[in-house]
Amino acid sequence: MSGLRGVEGACAGHNLGPGRLHKVPLKTVKVLVIGPGGREHAIVRSLLEDPNVSEVHAAPGNAGIAKLVPTHAINGNDPAAVAELAGKLEVDLVVVGPEAPLAAGVSDAVREAGIPVFGPSKAAAQLEASKAFAKEVMAEAGVPTAMARVAANAEEAADALDTFGAPHVVKDDGLAAGKGVVVTNDRAEALAHAQACFDAGGTVVIEEFLDGPEVSLFVLCDGRTTVPLSPAQDFKRIFDNDEGPNTGGMGAYTPLDWAPEGLVQEVIDRVAQPTVDEMARRGTPFVGVLYCGLALTSRGTRVIEFNARFGDPETQAVLARLKTPLGSLMLAAAKGELDTAEELRWSKESAVAVVVAAENYPDTPRTGDRITGLKKAESLEGVHIIHAGTKLDEEGKVVSAGGRVLAVVALGSDLVEARERAYDGVELVQLEGSQYRTDIAGKAARGEIKVSSGTGTIPVVKG
Repeated sequence: MSGLRGVEGACAGHNLGPGRLHKVPLKTVKVLVIGPGGREHAIVRSLLEDPNVSEVHAAPGNAGIAKLVPTHAINGNDPAAVAELAGKLEVDLVVVGPEAPLAAGVSDAVREAGIPVFGPSKAAAQLEASKAFAKEVMAEAGVPTAMARVAANAEEAADALDTFGAPHVVKDDGLAAGKGVVVTNDRAEALAHAQACFDAGGTVVIEEFLDGPEVSLFVLCDGRTTVPLSPAQDFKRIFDNDEGPNTGGMGAYTPLDWAPEGLVQEVIDRVAQPTVDEMARRGTPFVGVLYCGLALTSRGTRVIEFNARFGDPETQAVLARLKTPLGSLMLAAAKGELDTAEELRWSKESAVAVVVAAENYPDTPRTGDRITGLKKAESLEGVHIIHAGTKLDEEGKVVSAGGRVLAVVALGSDLVEARERAYDGVELVQLEGSQYRTDIAGKAARGEIKVSSGTGTIPVVKG
């Protein structure tokens, strides 16, 4: 694609696409998964399907995870507590799910205890914890991304907004659980978001707006080697047609039949591998998942953001299609052995995940309400439920305990069938005041997504 620069030294590590890995035997392993959400439930579910995984524990988990594996009521953001639990359980691998424990240094504490960890160090997790740091790394690595400025006060913010023009993109520099970004044509709204960040003691990154459809690509990393998973697309806004405020994500689907041929290899060559090489050069090797948030613009592929962990809810859809044992891959990454891991295999089916959120999400979500219909939904062909913000009440019943409560995930022969099954499942789930988007994967299923080629707009019709 146009607008991409070659990067010297991009082959300093290894980039291994599907089909280039070879299988090695793996002993049975005991795994501890850190995190309370849907991403972690999806990871636990996949780990239990790995014949090489003998036992899975989770901390703190949720109601759905607790039905599958033992859970432990510790503070997952406390490095010492996680390291102590991992040692007590004598696990062979710790998987850190969310961004907050990564930024707190949980991976470092566990590594210091001599236990392999799937998740970057605190220093490497700065790729997500600081958008300004990520921009600096991308500049050094020659990674194509949006032009940006860091602003620390209202005057600097106003100048940056006027430089780039509308639509305005203002990002909280720190962690914001996917909700720290405002994209608006209203200059006053953009300035107000920036000011709120300043008032909280932070800075903002103001960027040029990137056009084109967005793609999420998870890349497994062991500090040198990069292995891409299947691309997905998620839906950040709370309402249909991408309206309303940003959320942590209201749904996702995979694969992307409309994506340009060669996109994954391009992202590995131009984005992921150069970034991993740059992090290694700095002495902070990146181990875990590098989440590449991309825009397929009229000027070529551009990085919107990096995350240092699996995205939620894309993980729910992507892992539903992954046939390669997940525990084997994660342990290989944690030990720096991805170049000897098993070849990636994928289901030919499509996957759609639809998030059911609580009333008043993403503001102050209503919690404590009973959730019914879960068994009925899971009895549908190709459908399973991933719990996110759930817990068990005193009577052992599942109740809501967060903003994004659960995701209904469905596999189908194509996106049309997967969507039908997912929404049939959503209809059976009962939660007072709940909300969900009705258009997850809709445009893709109808062949309506367009990718700019740089010389015009090409309609991509789903095969």
